[in-house]
This record gives sequence, structure tokens and C-alpha cells, in this order.
Amino acid sequence: MTRLEKGPGTFSVDAASLAAFRVGFGLILCVGAIRFMAEGWIEPFFVEPSFFFKYDGFAWVHVLSRGGMYGLYSLIALFSAMIALGLFYRFAVVAFTLCFAYAQLIDVTNYLNHYYLVVLVGALLAFVPAHALWSLDAWRKPSLRRATVPALALTALRFQFAVVYFYAGLAKLTGDWLLHAEPLNVWFTARDELPLIGALIAKPAVAHAASWAAFFYDSTIVLWLSWRRTRPFAFVAVLCFHTLTHVFFDIGLFPFIMTLGATLFFSPSWPRRFVRGLSAQAVASERPQRLVIAAFAVYALVQIAVPLRAFVHGGNVLWDEVGMRFSWRVMVREKNGSVAYQVKTRSRSFVVSPHDYLTWRQANEMSGQPDLVFQLAQHIGADLRARGFEDVEVRADARVSLNGRQPAPLLDPNADLLALSDVAPAILPLAPTPPIHLSSAR
Repeated sequence: MTRLEKGPGTFSVDAASLAAFRVGFGLILCVGAIRFMAEGWIEPFFVEPSFFFKYDGFAWVHVLSRGGMYGLYSLIALFSAMIALGLFYRFAVVAFTLCFAYAQLIDVTNYLNHYYLVVLVGALLAFVPAHALWSLDAWRKPSLRRATVPALALTALRFQFAVVYFYAGLAKLTGDWLLHAEPLNVWFTARDELPLIGALIAKPAVAHAASWAAFFYDSTIVLWLSWRRTRPFAFVAVLCFHTLTHVFFDIGLFPFIMTLGATLFFSPSWPRRFVRGLSAQAVASERPQRLVIAAFAVYALVQIAVPLRAFVHGGNVLWDEVGMRFSWRVMVREKNGSVAYQVKTRSRSFVVSPHDYLTWRQANEMSGQPDLVFQLAQHIGADLRARGFEDVEVRADARVSLNGRQPAPLLDPNADLLALSDVAPAILPLAPTPPIHLSSAR
């Protein structure tokens, strides 16, 4: 450990771990973008849909043509590779973040927690000198080369991953997760066909044990990673946990990003131990500017406050979804629903299926999310008016099962959604009944 890593007055740390994180982040996102195109996912996500759900304030974000979307993801792959190489780093990381964010803002049904995390990490990387070491920029322009970086740069990234873990653990502090082992019981029971372990994971006791283990993991792993004595064991736990989530649930890039993020809690000079000839250089520690500290404080407050929306709102966030997005409630709910729109016009009444406007994937995603059911109702109303129908009213018969419960009405079937400015008044409360405990058919 270098002298720069010691003491409460240290304001600079070894640049090695930040450089390693930059390389890993760029490679993961580059491979992810190439895989997205190679697997043919551009078509079902962006070409086949005729309607896209919008985020508040981002209705101006429109899908590009098929060629345009392939071009956008090609740029994402290119800029990711440039981040990994440290080539025109500042430009590359800003361009990557903007392109990636644009792709995710096209349709709300594409939302995933780790996509949101990628945008935030990209934004943070735009402000930290992760290219100061082991980069093509530092090779072509030696004045950029530095053995140390501001400690705040590493602290900001550590904080971001710590927030994810904290709120992921807090989200599991519920009766569904800890007392009823839901939704793991639903998911494990559905995987009883797996060879060797299928019959084992379908047992209720396994789901309960896994639920408590995941709760303790999310709630404490940052502490164990931050303590030098427990760090090796904690990282083994990280590898085991995210390997299992990748194998059982195939949740995309999330396990890889979180495993990479765990390395930020290591000693800042950890990569040097694996590469001979790379020794840290002692450089004078510089106190960060007050403006920089203030900017990070504001960012930190926002990241802490945004996930708290659901607690301020009250209610059951897993049911009404108010405050669900951007709050790191990772894998804590399983919702299955069906929606039929009851349309009444001056001349007649009829039923409209979401599948008349959506792909199967979109319909499946939106059926349990009240604001998306509401968005589609507004679109149906506008479409019918444009086709000459008068005095249009649209009601939704939406029934949803949460974490294995019996399907229940999500929205008031008598509420004309076109007469409302927001879906909140139409949301019905979920009856306080426990989930049904499923058992394997084997």
C-alpha cells in the first residue's frame, strides 16, 4: 500500500483501481451492445412496436429507423471501446452516456435497473480522470499521465454502488420477501425442470433461505468489502451471488457490472499487484475544490432522495408502482396481469385489446404498471378520435397477480381514464392477503 492511501488527511489515491474500472466498464458495455445487435434484439425492442411508452418530460425522444437504431448501438459499442482504451476519453464517455440514455428513453417498457445504473456511472465517469493511467490518451499526451487521482473520484463511484446495495436491501425488508419468500418461491418453483438441482430449489425452505441470504447480502456486502480483513471473503460472496443470479435469472449485464463495481472497494492500488513493473509513485495530495465537493454533495442527496419517493407516497409500491423506477428495488416483485379496454363512443361500445397496439413483450410489461395502462388508454382515445369517433370513453379492466397472489383489480373498472389527468385516482388498493404458496408438480 502506498503512502497516499493512508491517513485521514489524504485527498489523492492511486489511479490504478479507477483505471481498471474504466477498462472493465468499457469492455462490458461494448460486448453488451454488440450482443444486443447480434442477438437480433433491435427488431423486437425498436422496430416491431408501433407505439412507445414515454417517460414524463421525454416525449420528444423518438425511435429511429431500423438502420438508425443499429447505427445508435454501433456508436454505443464504439464509444464503449474508446472508454476501455482511454482514447479521447472525455468525448467518448459523454457521447456514450448520451447515446445509451437516448436508447433507454425510447420506451418505458425497456427499463431495467442496471440500464439506469449505466447512465449514472457514465455521467460520473465524465467528471473523473479515469484516463490518467493506462490509457491511449496518457500515451499520446504524457501531460495527462498521473499516478494518482482525487480521492473524491473513487469515493463518488463507491457511493453510487453503495446506494444500489443499500436500497436493494431495504426493498427486501418486507413480509413478502422475508416471511413468504416471494417472489423467489414463484421463480424457483417454475424452474423445477432443471437437471440435478430442480427438485431441490423448488422446495419452500430453499426459497426462504435464499431470500434471507439475499437480504443480508445486499444490506451488508458494502461493509464487508470496505473492511480489509473481510474483503477477500466478501468478494468471493460477490462472485458466488452474481454467478447464481446470472445462471438462474439471466438478468443481462447487471451481475457483471455489480461484480466490477465491487472492485472499487479494494485498495486503490490493487491492480498493480497483478502486473509486474507497475509501482505507485508518491505525488503530493491536493485538497479538492469546494465547488467540486458541493457538486458531489448535491448529487449524493439526489441519489438518496429519489428512491425515497415511495416512502413519502405511502401505499404498496410493488402494487401501485409509484416510485418503483429509479429506486433500486431489484427483483422484489413478480406481476402477471391481463388488461382489456372497455371503449364507449356515441355510436357503440366495444373492447380493445392492448395487443392491437403493442407487441407481446410490451403488453406483458405494461399490464402490471398503472401509469402505462393509463398511457395506452390515452393513446387509444386519441387514435379513435382521429378516426372519427365522438364522445370517446376508455375504461380498463385490469387484473393483476402480485408475487403469487390471486389476481385482483388494479384499476377502478368504472373510471373513464380519458377524463383523468393522472392514473392515481383510479388505482385500487391491494387487499392485505398473503401470497399463495406454490409447490412443485414434481
